[in-house]
Amino acid sequence: MSRVAVVTDSNSGITQLEAEKLGIRVLPMPFYIDGELFYEDISMSQEQFYEALARDADISTSQPSPAAVTELWDSILTGYDELVYIPMSSGLSSSCESAKGLAEDKRFAGRVFVVDNRRISVTQRQSVFDAITLAGKGVPAAEIAKRLEETSADSTIYITVETLKYLKKGGRITPVAAAVGTLLKIKPVLQIQGAKLDAYSKVVGKKSARKTMISAMRRDMEGKLKEFADGGKLALEIAYSGNVEEAEDWRRECEQAFPGYEFAFCPLSLSVSCHIGYGALALAAARILD
Repeated sequence: MSRVAVVTDSNSGITQLEAEKLGIRVLPMPFYIDGELFYEDISMSQEQFYEALARDADISTSQPSPAAVTELWDSILTGYDELVYIPMSSGLSSSCESAKGLAEDKRFAGRVFVVDNRRISVTQRQSVFDAITLAGKGVPAAEIAKRLEETSADSTIYITVETLKYLKKGGRITPVAAAVGTLLKIKPVLQIQGAKLDAYSKVVGKKSARKTMISAMRRDMEGKLKEFADGGKLALEIAYSGNVEEAEDWRRECEQAFPGYEFAFCPLSLSVSCHIGYGALALAAARILD
């Protein structure tokens, strides 16, 4: 039986410490603050990042270098026969396609399997847990990758933001729309299902946005995710950026709305927070594979 390693990137929200406990590896995503390069959970903490955000530092993201990816793979394959690599969705970054290209090199072909199951953050995290479970059962890396991609649509994320500033900066809304939205206290509810981030709803105020996300999740659990919810194979997850106190209150609201579920509770990765800013809240669900 082949020894299969599970690898992801820090967009999953899995920290280096958690990765060590899980027996996996996490590639830290790079980003720039005022032109200086940092790596998540390596050279910058969550607290330091939000301090930079508060002083309006210039923040941008970047792909991991090919060398960083291949050096990590090489080091892992000295102790494993095969490797499943689960990066963020190809619809949100080109890093997945870049990794697929690197995996075609003769030293990785047939040993490294890059998964594009169109997920990010806590749903990507669940894919990692699924891969760990399957690898522990002796499932080959190629089959793990196939199953993760075949079940990619069995997940959903709803997210709202505190400010429209970073969506405007990323070109997802126009400056005029951002200005009007800020004036009217409009909070967008965004949806990640499949390969990209889309607008789901626009409401006034964070309280309304939270209610909208809960209603949307109920609809999914009674629709596309019903089979897994009814069968006890659905993980519910909460993610947030920066504001822990508000996030704890959000968790309590979700626990009341969905009794019987134990929610995963994770800060969003810094590379994700670069695009949405401080104070975002998310509610997600993903099928559990076995």
